[in-house]
Amino acid sequence: MTIFHAPTEDKIDDIKHRFCEELEHVFDKFLKYPMKILLGDFNAKVGREDIFKPAIGNESLHEISNDNEVRVVNFATSKNLTVKSTISPHCSIHKFTWKSPNRKIHNQIDHILIDRRRHSSILDVRSFRAADCDTDHYLVVAKVRERLAVSKQTTHRVHMERFNHKKLNEVEGKEQYCVQIRNRFAALENLNTEIEVNNAWETITENIKMSAKGSLGYCELKKHKPWFDEGCSELLDQREQTKLQWLQDPSETNADNLNTIRRETSRNFRNKKREYLKDKIDELAVNSKNKNIRDLYRGINDFKMGYQHRSNLVEDENGDLLADSHNILNRWRNYFSQLLNVHRVSDVRQTEIDTAEPLIPDPSPFEFESAIARLNGINRQVVIKFRQNLFKQEAKYYVLRSIS
Repeated sequence: MTIFHAPTEDKIDDIKHRFCEELEHVFDKFLKYPMKILLGDFNAKVGREDIFKPAIGNESLHEISNDNEVRVVNFATSKNLTVKSTISPHCSIHKFTWKSPNRKIHNQIDHILIDRRRHSSILDVRSFRAADCDTDHYLVVAKVRERLAVSKQTTHRVHMERFNHKKLNEVEGKEQYCVQIRNRFAALENLNTEIEVNNAWETITENIKMSAKGSLGYCELKKHKPWFDEGCSELLDQREQTKLQWLQDPSETNADNLNTIRRETSRNFRNKKREYLKDKIDELAVNSKNKNIRDLYRGINDFKMGYQHRSNLVEDENGDLLADSHNILNRWRNYFSQLLNVHRVSDVRQTEIDTAEPLIPDPSPFEFESAIARLNGINRQVVIKFRQNLFKQEAKYYVLRSIS
């Protein structure tokens, strides 16, 4: 799935052309088999011209296409896509996706494109005016149906409960844990010694867990937005009700009330985030002062990393993204072959080697024969046999080389 923002109609052709090239470049990197859906603000008013079918349908809000729409249709035709937002029959108010600042002009410029082969997977596309998105665009919703294969191995993700070990740093928590451990293990003193080892171990571990659960408790789950409290939820409900009133009666008074509650909601959210960040920074300062290294680095990583989207894309030598698994494997193979393979001696420049002692020249044949003569009989036979084997190997090597 790809979400993007296209240039507006008043932009120059060069900018539009570069955007289409970039879109096509990214689209070609995706795999062919999975279902691909393109959605976003195309800034294109799609018409109902017959020359653009079957890439478009008969249910578009506009009758005549603009320049951006021609580019979108050309792209959809070249990639065998269908503009599903122009196929679903709805009344005009459910086709609007954007309103002008003066609230007098409504256009359908947000579209959803899908592979023509899988166009039946999208059952319906329409906009919802009552959805509170706090933007000049309406929320566009698509009903998607996909036939998924049933996996034979179904694994249920179970949340691992972790004990709150921070209470062991407190005197009260430590004493409570020691008392419960002492009481539970006092009951194990009269345990039958003939009991099986595995059963005895299970009994001991269960007592330790029960003691930790009763005295320490479990760690609380990490909230996605800790600063979002009941006050923020009430402001959102109030903004939604104000918007519904404005939709039913688009008067100037209701419009002013909606703008006021929007500004108040945004201001409240910003203040909540700032207070939350200030508390986190103070918490990091306290952990640093108390030398609580684990919590300190954990909090720093949360600020530094944030949400990391998992991606299987790899850059090639030119900086382009690779999405195909075969190309990714080739890229890794080339990378490690260049990184780990040792160059030949002929490619390495000969450098002067400085040693603490002068280099000793190789022994001459006379010195080698003299050293052999000084050896005893057994060692002399071993050396002579070694030289004979070495001579045979050299002779075999030269014979094979001459044959090749």
